[in-house]
Amino acid sequence: MIDPLLLVLSGVVVVALATVIGPRFNVAGPLVLLAIGAGVSLLPFVAPFSVNPEVILVGVLPPLLYSAAVQLPAIEFRRDFAPIAGLSVVLVVFSSLVLGLFFWAVIPGLGLALSIALGAILSPTDAVATSIAKRLGISPRVVTMLEGESLLNDATALVLLRTAVAAVASGFAFGDALADFAWAVVIALVLGAAIGWVNLRVRERVSNSAANTALSFTIPFLAYLPTEHLGGSGLVAAVVAGIVTGQGAARRFTPEQRISDRLNWRTVELILEGGVFLVFGLELKDIVVANLREHEGLWHGTWLALSALGIVLLVRALYVTGLIGLQARRSRRHPRHQDRIEGAQQRLDRFEEAYREAPEQFGERGADPARTERRIGWMRSRIARTMADLDYYRDSPLTARHGTVIVWAGMRGVVTLAAAQTLPEDPNIQRPLLIFVAFLVALFSLVAQGLTLSAVVRTVGLSGEGGEGPSRDEQRALSAELRDAAISAVQSGALARQNGEPFPADLIERAGARLVQPPNEDDDATARVRDLLELRLASIEAMRTRLDDLSRDGRFSTAALRHALAELDADQLSLELRIDDGADG
Repeated sequence: MIDPLLLVLSGVVVVALATVIGPRFNVAGPLVLLAIGAGVSLLPFVAPFSVNPEVILVGVLPPLLYSAAVQLPAIEFRRDFAPIAGLSVVLVVFSSLVLGLFFWAVIPGLGLALSIALGAILSPTDAVATSIAKRLGISPRVVTMLEGESLLNDATALVLLRTAVAAVASGFAFGDALADFAWAVVIALVLGAAIGWVNLRVRERVSNSAANTALSFTIPFLAYLPTEHLGGSGLVAAVVAGIVTGQGAARRFTPEQRISDRLNWRTVELILEGGVFLVFGLELKDIVVANLREHEGLWHGTWLALSALGIVLLVRALYVTGLIGLQARRSRRHPRHQDRIEGAQQRLDRFEEAYREAPEQFGERGADPARTERRIGWMRSRIARTMADLDYYRDSPLTARHGTVIVWAGMRGVVTLAAAQTLPEDPNIQRPLLIFVAFLVALFSLVAQGLTLSAVVRTVGLSGEGGEGPSRDEQRALSAELRDAAISAVQSGALARQNGEPFPADLIERAGARLVQPPNEDDDATARVRDLLELRLASIEAMRTRLDDLSRDGRFSTAALRHALAELDADQLSLELRIDDGADG
């Protein structure tokens, strides 16, 4: 018997190599891993392979969903929350019900609840489409919608799956199923947000980046386990904890912690997601043999899978058509909204001007100038964010061409494969057939849609509309904002050393606007290079504070904000290293 540790090590090596080799041949890594797993399972000396479904449900899905949630683009997600929620909840539930009715009608002996459970397994889309879409240069708005959908619909489908499986044992009652579904979501939202909040508060006090990352590995499980114990959806809780963590990391974590988190979680995500595809390929032989034995061939499962894939694509096309039409109607109302916002801006300007001239005329409001100033600042921030949102909708409209890409990019993948393996071991539910159908739907979807998505994008004329990162113009504009903030902080004398001591006045005058550039050779030759490095380090904090403010008004994309934060983090680490080297010398 082969040592299990050797199997794990071999699996990690295979996942890593497939991830590198697959894209070179324009083949998605998951497909390569499926093929490798299936090929290995056919070798005569390889014993039957199976994994306990609980390992997938508890050990794989929570960290996978948490990792994806941390990287969710917050600004764009907020702007398109309504269509994303529709794709993630309404479409999943509707697709599950339609598929459930289909399977109930064509598979003898399969109850309605279990049919809906199989529909829930086949309903969620996979993040593979998002990575392909980014490489193809599709509109960032479409990428965000696909990314948000692939994250949130996993949780919806798995909650629905659990509710349906529970109904198999206790009998199906619509009211009870709806109540269970609502409770599972509500308790998950509350506990997930609480765990995410505690995670931020605790980890910001742990200065060691390695220990900090080790703590981060526990968060999806700390969100999952108590939520499941209370009858909620642990997967939804893991997603919510990830979203809260991702949005607070820029303010509460150090550069070392953010970089460590990003690299380590990317590795975890790669291994877990690739491992699921590899494991399923290894299990395929036994699933095929069971279907050959019970159904005298593979045609029964194949036509069920093809029919199911056709149904989900048809339902998705109908829903997305309605969604695009609704968004087009909303976009026609944007000029009226913009006029109202501009009117509100003008009224606020008049109010502020009158307040500045005679604050005593505003009664109680004038009695507390600080409170009034905060209210004015808050209103300006809301108006600026609304204007930025309207500009975003105007510059990134959703058309029928985008709808075509959204429909065809709805591939099934890792969650479908993992969820299928969580079906209970019961000979009465035809588990081998259901898993085989789920496997074929994921396989056909990844092959047919994954290999042709680039052709579809070119056909509808959307290739090159976007990119994987922020545009150069946006990066330059954001850099100018941060540079102005740093110059203002230096010239005002607001910066101080880490120990609280102020910088010498002549040093601040000498630095001026040059602080936003690394010290030159002349600076390095002076005895005051440490002072200059510390001054620049302090200016980075001023820029990071300004970056945090800019993240609230919506003028810049999440990609641009994250790019700028990564640059500031890299600059800070470099400066700290130079300061430490100088102290050692």
